[in-house]
Amino acid sequence: MDYRITSMSAEETREWGKQLGRHLRKGDVVALIGDLGAGKTSLAQGIGEGLGVTGPMPSPTFTLIQEYGGQNQGAKVRLVHMDLYRLQHPQEVEVIGVEEFFAEDTVCLIEWPEIAEDYLPENRLVVEILGSGEQPRKIVFHTYDETWDVRIKDIIHFRERLGGPQ
Repeated sequence: MDYRITSMSAEETREWGKQLGRHLRKGDVVALIGDLGAGKTSLAQGIGEGLGVTGPMPSPTFTLIQEYGGQNQGAKVRLVHMDLYRLQHPQEVEVIGVEEFFAEDTVCLIEWPEIAEDYLPENRLVVEILGSGEQPRKIVFHTYDETWDVRIKDIIHFRERLGGPQ
């Protein structure tokens, strides 16, 4: 199922991420798709904030993988943020051990996941951000499981109750 929303600013994209972060569970994998400058890192930073990550959360473009400690419903959770932009061959995904991070105690965010398509778990959330520059963003949540549908609907309805844009 696809759920579409609009974000008018980087701050709003971050807020959508924060709401998503509050709905994530240990073991979740979120694939972030979008052009350079679309807002993937803003969304990821919001997710980190929603999971209680403190301190800066820059894009791991050069380190490839960054790990953070967070909280999810009162329990500690490990947040792994990957940026696979610099990988050029699918075999590199295996070499850096991407699959090892798909663990029960971890929430995994992956920017530029296309190169890792064959390694990603089937039950994942794909978030596609369309647009760049100063224009509003269309954010599309692609779900493949009913549990994701419920969570995304909760996030959208929460924003509606606050009177925020959808």
